[in-house]
Amino acid sequence: MAFVDLSEVLDADLSLPYKGKTYVVPPVDAETGLRFQRLAAVAAQAAKAAEAGEPFDPNAVALDDDEEADLFRRALGPVYEEMLADRVPWPVLKVAGMTAWLDAAFNRETAEAYWNAAGSPNQTAGNRETRRAADRSTRRQGSASGTTRTRSTRATATGTRGRKS
Repeated sequence: MAFVDLSEVLDADLSLPYKGKTYVVPPVDAETGLRFQRLAAVAAQAAKAAEAGEPFDPNAVALDDDEEADLFRRALGPVYEEMLADRVPWPVLKVAGMTAWLDAAFNRETAEAYWNAAGSPNQTAGNRETRRAADRSTRRQGSASGTTRTRSTRATATGTRGRKS
């Protein structure tokens, strides 16, 4: 078996639709991709330290306005100028830039989830919370009263099922 030309089987372009127009972001070059992955690794270390309650320097991850604009310019490539020419609102450019960065630094699924949540981690978390709440409140089979117990009630119940007092 021979290797096929990767350009024939790998669709690396990122298509971002906004108001009836689709912006097609080409993949970043290798040097930029490596830079994005280093930034992602530093951000992951900072997040891990924050979760563990360990001190970390937020300046190691934080970008000033110029660095943020440069990140978006590099991530979006020619689409950056196209979006500016189209006068898209700042939040759209920001979400598009972060989506392109996530696609380059992590993977397409992460980028897609970010785009579909309009860049709001709370929106995706809210969707999960809504599903979990619905799962908890759904009537379970075998419930004679039509109510459900919460997990904590089940965990602390001391009676024995089927036995009368």
